[in-house]
Amino acid sequence: MDIIKQLQWRYATKKFDNTKIIDDQKINILLESFNLTATSYGLQPIKLVVIKNKTLQDQLVPASMNQEQIRQASHVLVICIETTINKIFIENYFSRVKALRNTPDAVLTPFKSFLINDFETKEQLEIEAWAKKQAYLALGNLLTVCAIEEIDSCPMEGFIPTEYDKLLHLEDKGLKSVLVLPIGYRAEDDIFSDLKKVRKPISDSIIHM
Repeated sequence: MDIIKQLQWRYATKKFDNTKIIDDQKINILLESFNLTATSYGLQPIKLVVIKNKTLQDQLVPASMNQEQIRQASHVLVICIETTINKIFIENYFSRVKALRNTPDAVLTPFKSFLINDFETKEQLEIEAWAKKQAYLALGNLLTVCAIEEIDSCPMEGFIPTEYDKLLHLEDKGLKSVLVLPIGYRAEDDIFSDLKKVRKPISDSIIHM
């Protein structure tokens, strides 16, 4: 598959065909891709909420600046951050490392201690800002995989996170919503699907040194 061709095919879908549903196999590819996203220190301070519920999607539309893609989409993906990155969270990560790689404690302990001390000195806003950067990494990864799988998508920052958090009961799960990604298949009458991409020339985007 020509990845450049697929990235040119991709666009921010403005209208989905609400009669078309993404099959479970493709959804599982997206879930695996999300979980395999590179994150700082490998800590994965992010979670993905997968919504396939038209009633709930309807309820989310007003909290999404009335963007109809939320209602029309096959699924709505909500990328969230963990709000508590503490000693226990970090120790759980290193327990996974030891279980999967059998890395000696002598190797793991110095790095684990560094991370615990580092995060204990950070303010909550600083931790959440760091976690949000990881959410954007995941979004970029999902957009690329969607293009490869010919799944249409529309990345959104235009929503009210506090309303999403309330409707999805995210605070109870220790999460905050950061990004929204409705996915599905473009409607035949979405005029934006045939428009040329507007990008700088590569010569204006790339600096060779």
